[in-house]
Amino acid sequence: MKQRVITAVCLLAVLAVIVWQIKTPLLVIAVAFLSAVASWEIMSCANVQNTFIKAVGTAFSAITPFFASARIMTPWISEDTWSRVISIVPNIVFIIALCLVFLLAMLKGYAYTTFEDVAVSIFASVAVPFGFSLFIRLRDMFDNMQFGVYLIFYALICALATDTGAQLTGMAIGKHKMSPNISPKKTVEGAAGGLITSLVLNAVAMTIYNKVALVPLDKSMFTVLFVCTIPVSFMGMMGDLSASVLKRNFGVKDFGKIFPGHGGVMDRLDSSLFTLPCTYAIALITKIIL
Repeated sequence: MKQRVITAVCLLAVLAVIVWQIKTPLLVIAVAFLSAVASWEIMSCANVQNTFIKAVGTAFSAITPFFASARIMTPWISEDTWSRVISIVPNIVFIIALCLVFLLAMLKGYAYTTFEDVAVSIFASVAVPFGFSLFIRLRDMFDNMQFGVYLIFYALICALATDTGAQLTGMAIGKHKMSPNISPKKTVEGAAGGLITSLVLNAVAMTIYNKVALVPLDKSMFTVLFVCTIPVSFMGMMGDLSASVLKRNFGVKDFGKIFPGHGGVMDRLDSSLFTLPCTYAIALITKIIL
């Protein structure tokens, strides 16, 4: 317990610094680090033996977030300059090249590299960093960056509040197993408590945002985000269960040990990789309609 508390305090201190500098390139550096570690964790848990594939996949994961937005390097590099850099080659070309490199590496190391290794590595090197890149895309998708930053916290609250609320409620009154074959400790009562916790905390967060923001949420946006809290939070729970399935398939308890007492990056942010895309989709739709 002492180790968990110390790690939690250290993580909160790092998070405070990132939030303080969230409008600078420090955010993409942090996201690139998380993305690379998460990809390495998945490939390691899947027992990918090909060191070349793991190294290239991890490097690709670290680089991917830098292509998420033209504003990402401001003020170090101007938006116009970075826009030209990242638009030279379409992103799909890099993904195709990565797949070809992995397949060639499989042929060279066929004695210890399977197609399953390649498939897992492509997922870890493409899908996972894209999910983490949504931290950047959300921040920069609106002219009002303050609202973009709020959307990041909205996605995180949906993930973390649901997880915490479900755990506490389940411990208190949980009786009916929600998914005993995947995660025996999760209960229906806990899931309901998690959704309610997320709904309450997001309502509080939106109210606070409207009091301090330069451009408050209008009634339509407030209603959309509040109503969408339940489905987004539900998807966060599905992300947690999906991660549990992966760990069971890999035969491991945690994805990693980078956070002593808390596991790895994927153990902490598995739910967020589901709530971030949902939040991004909602933001895109509302940006078009409203």
